[in-house]
Amino acid sequence: MKYVVYGAGAVGGVIGGLLHQAGHPVTLVARGAHLAAMRSGGLRLDTGAGVAEVAAPATDTAARVSWSEDTVVVLAVKSHQAAEALADLRNHAPPDIAIVCATNGIATEQAALRLFGRVYALCVMLPSTHLDPGLVVAKCHPTPGILDIGHIPGGTDALTAVVSADLRSAGFVSEERPDILAWKRRKLVVNAVGDVGALFGRDDAGRHLAERVRVEAEAALAAAGFHVVTQAADDERRGDALKLRDTVASISGNSLRQSLSRGLDSEIDYRAGEIVLLGRLHGTPTPANEAIVAATRDLTSTGGDPRRLDARVVLDALDQQQRGAK
Repeated sequence: MKYVVYGAGAVGGVIGGLLHQAGHPVTLVARGAHLAAMRSGGLRLDTGAGVAEVAAPATDTAARVSWSEDTVVVLAVKSHQAAEALADLRNHAPPDIAIVCATNGIATEQAALRLFGRVYALCVMLPSTHLDPGLVVAKCHPTPGILDIGHIPGGTDALTAVVSADLRSAGFVSEERPDILAWKRRKLVVNAVGDVGALFGRDDAGRHLAERVRVEAEAALAAAGFHVVTQAADDERRGDALKLRDTVASISGNSLRQSLSRGLDSEIDYRAGEIVLLGRLHGTPTPANEAIVAATRDLTSTGGDPRRLDARVVLDALDQQQRGAK
């Protein structure tokens, strides 16, 4: 199998780099200074085994990819960048190409299905960072991540078997999941809760706010009639497989924190914002998640430091709003 990793940042860079090291043909798609660095010196892949140079082909568009019948696209851009990436793929990739969505949230798969008939999903548990051009860091060792795959809208097939096997050969833990979206919905809740910690820290007020976010998310998903794997099942799946490397464990936080630290637009509309959307569609209040979206948008526009945000201010506003609604 040949792989085109569209979006060779933190997640895509680690996936593509390790697949390439395992002997699988990989083309990396990236932009800007990151692409320039990869073209001049290869992708630098920092793992527990050291820093390696990945000399895989790199480009900025699907138009420059050498497509073949045995090529699979791993779509690893941020969710708010997926529409542009999918449009590029629609214009230049074969119409029957398989698209594997290694994205956060639960919206990209549906967007991909509008344009392509063969769509798959990865549930990504892969702590990683990308802060410097040409460099991606896998924060866990010896297992870099858990990447379960399934077909959309459900089931497994020959491609999920091959991709899962290739991921295992590259050092990842991977299983085929016929109910992959149920796992990605749980990951949506995990991300929303984690984003509270990224924005406000983990003091008592932050933990209280995170719990409100979780409860709202569970209610919104239930109101939508979605099947979601339990938190216990997710915890069991993670187990103790992902061990943070001591030297990089504290670097940069989660993907939302990384976007804010680099002054980039974030995918918050597809994290807590997805929960807000479900709540509005199905009549379930999500004020805590709305507050997370608003705080993130404010930080994106002002460039403020997330560590200065006080969860108590948000909790007081939510309590006041709740009293006013009675």
